[in-house]
Amino acid sequence: MIAHAHAKVVEGWFSKAEEDFDRLLRILKGQERDFMTASEIEELVRKHLQGIGRDLVEGKMNEIGRREAAGSVTGADGVPRKQQKLLGRNIETSFGGVQYKRMGYGGKGMESLFPADGHLNLPPEKYTLEVRRLAGKDITLNGYDNTLEGLKDRCGAEVPKRQGLELVERAAVDFEGFYEKRSMACGGTKKPVGTESGSLLVLTTDAKGVVMRPEGLRGQTAEAAAQEKHKLDKRISRGEKRNRKRMAQVASVYTVAPHVRTAEEVMGGLKPADSGPDKRQSPRPENKRVWASLERETETVLEEMFQEGQDRDPNHEKQWVALVDGNPGQLNQLKEKAHRFGVPLTIVLDIIHVLEYLWRAAWGFYAEGSSQAEEFVTERLRRLLHGQSSQVAKGIRKMATARGLQGQPRKQVDKCADYLLKYASILHYDQYLAQGLPIATGVIEGACRYLVKDRMDITGARWSLPGAEAVLCLRSLRASGDFQEYWRYHEKMEQERNHISKYADGLPPLRNDKVKARLRLVKG
Repeated sequence: MIAHAHAKVVEGWFSKAEEDFDRLLRILKGQERDFMTASEIEELVRKHLQGIGRDLVEGKMNEIGRREAAGSVTGADGVPRKQQKLLGRNIETSFGGVQYKRMGYGGKGMESLFPADGHLNLPPEKYTLEVRRLAGKDITLNGYDNTLEGLKDRCGAEVPKRQGLELVERAAVDFEGFYEKRSMACGGTKKPVGTESGSLLVLTTDAKGVVMRPEGLRGQTAEAAAQEKHKLDKRISRGEKRNRKRMAQVASVYTVAPHVRTAEEVMGGLKPADSGPDKRQSPRPENKRVWASLERETETVLEEMFQEGQDRDPNHEKQWVALVDGNPGQLNQLKEKAHRFGVPLTIVLDIIHVLEYLWRAAWGFYAEGSSQAEEFVTERLRRLLHGQSSQVAKGIRKMATARGLQGQPRKQVDKCADYLLKYASILHYDQYLAQGLPIATGVIEGACRYLVKDRMDITGARWSLPGAEAVLCLRSLRASGDFQEYWRYHEKMEQERNHISKYADGLPPLRNDKVKARLRLVKG
């Protein structure tokens, strides 16, 4: 029968895989393999299964590729493609390279269309989307060279470095579209709107520098870098990175339950050895999303941060809290956007950042590392946590005058006092603690370290802007737990861009009886 003959043709595509698997079984059953170590067995099986997997992928792709379109093939230009021709291309899969032929439809002066490519969702380049996914996932943890070497060792895909860079950049192209679509579809959260979560909605942001290639620097920085003279020809010396960096703006949004505590409890929690049974566990952040961008300006990232908050809490039922480090430009933008979004925003200055100023003031009075300096900071910190920032500023300035401090020590004290007075309006730690608000930027500091420093700040590395932005996007997806969901969206968008959009009526279906015209009816 025709169906039986068709089945025989299909089986032919998998005969090599069957032969290879039978060969592997014979090898394992042979007596000469009885005294293999476990490692030798694993290596043998892995090597053969890699080849069998490649044969299976090649067979299935070719079986689909030879199916004819069901009906006419009409391009997006409205012109039918009537000429049929079987054309081949080499594809690099996660199992290795395969040779693939598929039916093409064209005509004189027309772009040929390949419906089977669309159903297999093959990108225009040589590498499948699975190879792209593996490269995109691994690059968030490793350097390019290690990623590409790992691909070859793990799955047999051979990707030169330049193509590897392109794969990673393509892997991240739908980053913004993914979050925009999710925002419109389900309120921007991983849980449906209305799901119970902590009553505090926390927005936090910071910036971290990345060493760039000259063409990736912003205008002013690029000009300053061009005018610099270097000590060495082959590398940048200490202190010469200042005009080689572009700032990555990092942002995070999460919800958390209030955690009411006293100044004394906070002071105790700052002690390294404090892990006793009375220490209360702080609530963990929920639905945390973190991301970073080198390409987009600070204002754009902050806009995205507020929009993420708006999507999570459209009716402003939660208490919005912004944790910052005191950057004047960011503070102004936070206030402006809070006004525009119509949300009451409590701005909290990171207590750890304030501590840095206290320590510098302490070193104006006492030697670094001394117990007197530590006692000075401890006492002033206690008073800050009780909401006495202005009194602390006046007190240390009066103390400096009484001791006759001059020069750099006096400058350090005055700088701390000026800072405390300048930001007195957002140093109400007594109120923040009573409301259960977070007062330290641990989440964003961790995000800066994970997204930027650990991966981008590699000794000797200089990044191109597209490559660095792609890595930041992919790393952000992993840090937020969104990589798998993003990849499903990315593959769908790739199919739309590369295939569906090229047809007048969408991707045409394929026939299952493609061999009918070439088969003889067999009576059975």
